[in-house]
Amino acid sequence: MKKLVYTSLFIFLFLSSNLSAQYQPKNISQEDLKKANQWVDKTYKSLSQDEKLGQLFIVALYTNRGEDEINRIRNIVNNDKIGGLILMQDDAAREINLVNEFQQKSKIPLMIGMDAEWGLFQRIATAHKFPWAMTLGAIQDKNLIEQMSAKIAEDCHRMGINWDFAPVVDVNTNPNNPIIGNRSFGSEVDNVINSALAYSNGLQNNNVLAAIKHFPGHGDTSTDSHLDLPVVSHNLERLNNIELAPFKALMDKGIGGVMVAHLYVPALEPAKGIPASVSKNIITGLLKDKLGYKGLIITDALNMGAVANKYKPGELDALAFKAGNDIMLFSQGVAEGKKLIQKAIENGEVSQLRVEESVKKILLTKYFLGLEKYTPKNPENINSDLNNDSHKILVQNLYSNAITLLKNDRKLLPLQGKQIYYVPLEEAPYQTFANQLGSNIIIKKANEINTIPANSTVIVGFHKDNSTAYKPYKISTESKKILADLTKNQNVILNVFGSPYALKDIDISKVSTVLVSYENNDDSMTATANALLGKSKIWGRLPVLVNDKLKVGMGIDFENLNK
Repeated sequence: MKKLVYTSLFIFLFLSSNLSAQYQPKNISQEDLKKANQWVDKTYKSLSQDEKLGQLFIVALYTNRGEDEINRIRNIVNNDKIGGLILMQDDAAREINLVNEFQQKSKIPLMIGMDAEWGLFQRIATAHKFPWAMTLGAIQDKNLIEQMSAKIAEDCHRMGINWDFAPVVDVNTNPNNPIIGNRSFGSEVDNVINSALAYSNGLQNNNVLAAIKHFPGHGDTSTDSHLDLPVVSHNLERLNNIELAPFKALMDKGIGGVMVAHLYVPALEPAKGIPASVSKNIITGLLKDKLGYKGLIITDALNMGAVANKYKPGELDALAFKAGNDIMLFSQGVAEGKKLIQKAIENGEVSQLRVEESVKKILLTKYFLGLEKYTPKNPENINSDLNNDSHKILVQNLYSNAITLLKNDRKLLPLQGKQIYYVPLEEAPYQTFANQLGSNIIIKKANEINTIPANSTVIVGFHKDNSTAYKPYKISTESKKILADLTKNQNVILNVFGSPYALKDIDISKVSTVLVSYENNDDSMTATANALLGKSKIWGRLPVLVNDKLKVGMGIDFENLNK
């Protein structure tokens, strides 16, 4: 009985206090806090139990799967009184119209989320693409990252999105990681922390919620959790020093959300094969109790194979809630999940106070995001609003600041006024780079390298496919041979338009100049051409450990003093 009184008292104090790690708008007054708590209490009391439970669920809205799918989601919004939606692929204007409709019909405003790690382009093809996290990790001036995420927040507001499920704070120590890779700021903990904090601040200072992910750390996995359950088998000391370190450092920085991964971590969960996302030991025991996190805790998508192959829809949601999650993302079984949570309450497995804790946290966050007075968004001109010169200028500046010079042995830069040969290799487009270099460039295909005069300056471009952030990079045997042949009697500049991991097994000992541009798209190629021509400073740093010779933090500053 005494234990129950203490628990009730703790939860009362928790709900009544100003939560230090809960997202709050900047410079909020005590009067505004009082109003927020009053709105939360009044709203909570007005909800039926079914409506309270509905707040715990976010479902996916695909608008590219036909009217039947849209009607199915419309019914869930209307009948199950869910707490939010995650917007998936398709047309921005159609999504705005549906969000307006659903917000108008919902008694409690919906939280609208999106995976927008590299901007809305991650889901909306007509939006402008921002750099991947690994590219950002190479940037030394972290204020630029904050500028970027502030622009992403602006784009989110334009569409009625109030939660960007970003940034990724996984420390990518596995070059072959099939799911994180380019989505990580790097393999060095402090850089991940500083980059993620800048990203989170840019969002939350502009009234869009952030979510650090994927707790307790997805950076050293060899299995894609979209398909199956990855295992992180490190001991507790290693987990504390690497995987958990960014989460621990960012817990008290006001970041509104933590997303929990579908990972099996034996050092944190003794029961065999239990994913972190349904582990009470990991979510309640570690994240909430030991680390003291008081913000919103949300599962990774519940349709992912790592958990969807193991648990039934609804059953999975109830397990996730009992483990300590506040929100079940991408739920496949809202109605069944609500029934099973209610049954668990009636059986005494979970307290009604847990429901109150989660729902009030959700409501408070919605209030702080301004959702109690939702204003419909206008779909007109949405594509040009998400992709214009303001995006292009910012993005090219980001790529420019990321470019990393790893070798500069023969001082071949800048290229202005020189006759240059250019050999594009690998599978992706390269024409923008060639065009930006100007009229002094002579393009030679791989089968024409023998026609290049000896002792020429030759740029070799490794142009890697930029269509997905997930793909580990490998350079073909043919490209490696061409590079080696050129180094025998040419002054070679190797430029990697892809992940630095592409250099993992490349012999660069005889290559005089090596640069990494991290991605292969028009913005990165334009920024790189300008840097090689001496129009912009090069001062990026390698964000990942590539091999014994290419280590974290490597990079040479270069600036054309004659420009």
